[in-house]
Amino acid sequence: MVNSTYFTTIILTGYLDVAQANYYYFALLIILYITIILANSLLIGVIVVERSLHEPMYILLCCLFFNELYGSAAFFPFILTSLLNTSHEFTLGSCYVQIFFLYTYASVEFGSLAVMSLDRYMAICHPFLYRSVVTCNRVYILIVLVWLIAIIKLSINISLSSPLKLCGNVIEKVYCDNFLLVKLACSDTNVNNIYGIIGAIVTIILPSLLIVYSFVKILRVCLNSSVETTQKAMTTCIPQLVSFLNFSLGCSFEIFSSRFDKVQMHFMLRVIISVYFVICPPFLNPIMYGIRLSKINSAVKKHFRYFQQPLKSVQN
Repeated sequence: MVNSTYFTTIILTGYLDVAQANYYYFALLIILYITIILANSLLIGVIVVERSLHEPMYILLCCLFFNELYGSAAFFPFILTSLLNTSHEFTLGSCYVQIFFLYTYASVEFGSLAVMSLDRYMAICHPFLYRSVVTCNRVYILIVLVWLIAIIKLSINISLSSPLKLCGNVIEKVYCDNFLLVKLACSDTNVNNIYGIIGAIVTIILPSLLIVYSFVKILRVCLNSSVETTQKAMTTCIPQLVSFLNFSLGCSFEIFSSRFDKVQMHFMLRVIISVYFVICPPFLNPIMYGIRLSKINSAVKKHFRYFQQPLKSVQN
């Protein structure tokens, strides 16, 4: 007998084990979210205001920080609201909206990091061509392309997933996951699976290969350069490399926990691993770049002193 009853809602069971401590997690997450908003917004503001930072590398950083805010906005309000609600049942429409924003964030993050690594490759391996090849206008075009590719890819993804009829509605996470949602479908999902593989190659594997290639070339140049040149190169390259490793490992953990659900893992550990890619990079990146990059550090201090002067005059 063919099952004619299909589900139109999704239940996220990731909240069930945190019900006893939901206010604790709410307080922790809202502090994290406020910190992420303030840190990323501060650095975006400094880069926009400070004319000396209107260079390709810092424009790309501004794009990265904007994407951190974008991804955080797709995740934190949803999870904060869900922690306070007793019902964790969501419509398919709201699930697809969250999938679109979270997956776009991940795709843009990989694309931005790839363009940033290409910028550092040109600056260090071909310094005489850098000014003529890597211009602000070309960087703007690359940023637009990264966003367009992500939006088009996810639009096609959603258009393939949304017509599917679901024979189940339980996802063991705290947010909607496209792969797990497709697994609940009663109908054939071969097209979805093939497109998912192609999408992963385009948005994850190709950017990762470009990043690895760029940093291998940079490392070779550094090994044959003076200590001073190497230190200068590493000052700008290490934060980017740490950002890439942090984000790619977070995404790998998330994919691993979703695809290999038979692996024995504590439920809370599975939840923490699944949200790592959308919590830690937006929190750590602005702090790391703000500390490691001297020009940003100096610009932040400069504008902080500028705002302190009116306050001192008012107090006096």
